Amino acid sequence: MINSMKNLFSKTLSKKKLVIFSASFVVFAAVLGFFMYEGTKKTVALTLDGEERVIKTHADTIQDIFNDLKISLRSEDYLSLAANTEVKNNLSIVWKPARQVELIQDQEKKTYWTAADTVDEFLKEQNIAINEHDKLNQNPDAKLKQDMKIAIQRAFPLKVVVGGKEQEVWSTSTTVADFLSQQGITLNKMDRVEPALKQNVTKDAVINVIRVEKVTDVVEEPISYAVVTKNDSKLDKGKQKVVTEGQEGLLSKEYEVILENGKEVSRKLVSEKKLKEKQDKVVAMGTKVIVAQVSRGSSEPAGKEFYVSSTAYTADCNGCSGYTATGINLRANPNIKVIAVDPRVIPLGTKVYVEGYGYAIAADKGSAIKGNKIDVFFASKSDAYRWGRKTVKIKILN
Repeated sequence: MINSMKNLFSKTLSKKKLVIFSASFVVFAAVLGFFMYEGTKKTVALTLDGEERVIKTHADTIQDIFNDLKISLRSEDYLSLAANTEVKNNLSIVWKPARQVELIQDQEKKTYWTAADTVDEFLKEQNIAINEHDKLNQNPDAKLKQDMKIAIQRAFPLKVVVGGKEQEVWSTSTTVADFLSQQGITLNKMDRVEPALKQNVTKDAVINVIRVEKVTDVVEEPISYAVVTKNDSKLDKGKQKVVTEGQEGLLSKEYEVILENGKEVSRKLVSEKKLKEKQDKVVAMGTKVIVAQVSRGSSEPAGKEFYVSSTAYTADCNGCSGYTATGINLRANPNIKVIAVDPRVIPLGTKVYVEGYGYAIAADKGSAIKGNKIDVFFASKSDAYRWGRKTVKIKILN
């Protein structure tokens, strides 16, 4: 009986050992497998959007790594190695996800996907050059962000004329007012701008800034004196004597003057003040009739007829004062019959009859009237032109 129980206990103990052994073997195998599995993993250094990590992986390719990390790769992303590259131990991989940005250029909008870090890198990536005068709404060194808007205003050439001085400049402004502000050009109260400030600035336009100013100009002008004649019966006819010398007056005039670019464009009289009164010239005209004393051989006797060369003149001819050598006011007496003579041939004051002209008096002379020549007075130029130059018969009456 006792032997039977010993045998039974021995068998039970053997089964327990077997179970323990088996379990230990399984654990050992599992641990061994785990260490073998882990030991066969490859070490990979990742830089994911600037974040560095080190992983161990059984992935065969870089694509498999990103699949395991549940990261979707875009064709626009930056990947330091091709996605189908075989994974090896101590492999280093850099990945930058592409960001969507909007570029606005010349009023046109376009969306880009880019993995560039900065605005400047993005522009270089797209071969977009920024010229010296162009305007960029972002700092070139600014970090790119998702949905960032990058606007480029292209500069264009135009001319600006300020106060008459022209220069060529570049501008990105949209209105004349913006352009002037950009150029540091200030407008005075009266200045004008062409085209208007609200007008759009276009390529090759000409912006004209007209400097306008109002100034005061004071001018002193002489006041002309008149010549007043008085008959003097004590003075021989044909003689004249200055009784009072004439003196000019003085008048001060104040003008409001408008200048554009330094040149006068308008003048308005504001006020005037008489600084000095004028004094008219008074001339005594002789009316005393004298008997003509004809020198032998120097003039023709009364009743004598002879032919002379004649021309005609008016009171308004070049160099004419309107008064005859004997003081007759021809303008005040347009119907008077007067001839100019050479006093050596026909003395002044002689009454004559001129063929085709009528009765007249020799009351004037002239530097061009020499010898047997006379100049016939007419009130109008048309009558003088009709008379012309011709030979006429003249008769001495006294």
